[in-house]
Amino acid sequence: MRSHFARKPENTYHHGDLRDALIKAALREAEQGGAEAISIKALAKQLGVSQPAPYRHFADREALLAAVTAEAFRQFTAMLRDAMAKPSKQSKLSRLAQTTLDFGLRRNGVYRLMFASRTVSCAAKGSELHEATRETFELVIEALEAPAVAYLRERQALKIWAALHGVVMLAEQGLFTGEAAHASREELVEDFVNETKAALAVAIKDARRQKKAGA
Repeated sequence: MRSHFARKPENTYHHGDLRDALIKAALREAEQGGAEAISIKALAKQLGVSQPAPYRHFADREALLAAVTAEAFRQFTAMLRDAMAKPSKQSKLSRLAQTTLDFGLRRNGVYRLMFASRTVSCAAKGSELHEATRETFELVIEALEAPAVAYLRERQALKIWAALHGVVMLAEQGLFTGEAAHASREELVEDFVNETKAALAVAIKDARRQKKAGA
């Protein structure tokens, strides 16, 4: 006998419950197919509510995507923060980088929603999504474990952030295995980490020397 999932009648959703349910359901859809898999009509049917019901919480599909992507970033940031907080012989940057690689390969649909769609680029400054992405990048800067000297930390953070995303996206397409270098993706990411930390240390030392010389 086929099992049937019970659907929650529309009138049992309290204020805010449907919004949360839509976001959670949309994240599940994104796991399978990224942003393209999210349809308000399909979500309404899945949750057993009328077609107009989701529009009480989201003006359009773009608004839903923004809320879903913000939640994805919050979950991602929580994972990175946990990884950085655990006692380990690895540096914080190494733990952040390896967690990012794992997340990107294991949850690639959600990762593409976050980093391979126009949702983030269209987010207004100060919006829920903009703040969620800013918090994630601030963790990258924190993971460098270096003093603030000019914008040297931010520059190196951007470099390794771009490198990590390049690895994930190429690996997802089967174009980055590390085979040519006889190294795993994890080992190559660790190379990025070591090179980033070394480059930042040199840049900070040079900046301080120049400042002292000009004093």
